[in-house]
Amino acid sequence: METLLLVLLFIPYLVLRYHLTDHDTPSEKDKKRFSEGIELFQSQEYSKAFDFFNDALKTHRKSAVAYAYRGKCNLKEDNLYSALYDFSEAISFDNTLPDIHLDRGITQFRLGDFENAFLSFDKAVWFSRGEEPESLRWRALARLKLHQHSQAEKDLQKAVKLGDEDAAFVLSKPPFRRSIKI
Repeated sequence: METLLLVLLFIPYLVLRYHLTDHDTPSEKDKKRFSEGIELFQSQEYSKAFDFFNDALKTHRKSAVAYAYRGKCNLKEDNLYSALYDFSEAISFDNTLPDIHLDRGITQFRLGDFENAFLSFDKAVWFSRGEEPESLRWRALARLKLHQHSQAEKDLQKAVKLGDEDAAFVLSKPPFRRSIKI
């Protein structure tokens, strides 16, 4: 009888505890906290956004989101090595965000480090579960630089299926489209 009473009291306790617990990840909390800076970045005010995230990092030193957005600002301003540092720091605090891997890969690609760029794009595809066409397209471009043409074509075809017009454009160019002689 006592056991039944304990079970009947324990179940409502578990239900209440589940509903009253905060389920947001630290990155989701940071996105809410830094919404002002994210809006500055999205409105293409990169220097103001950089200052915002630079100040935010003084108080929130382990924020993957703040490092990621400061890195995005650096990338837009062509400060590639600073961007690479910021993306690496962001990954060290939260390596599950596909956007950070994608931006890090773009930075590495632009620096000519195609092997590491491919690895970053591969992680971006992995963490986005292969449903982000931009990650697939960039991985394909890195594969082209590494002479992996058949795998690049598969990535581009999947990106096209997901609605990426830029991937369709890349597929229409050599080495994929061969000219037909009449």
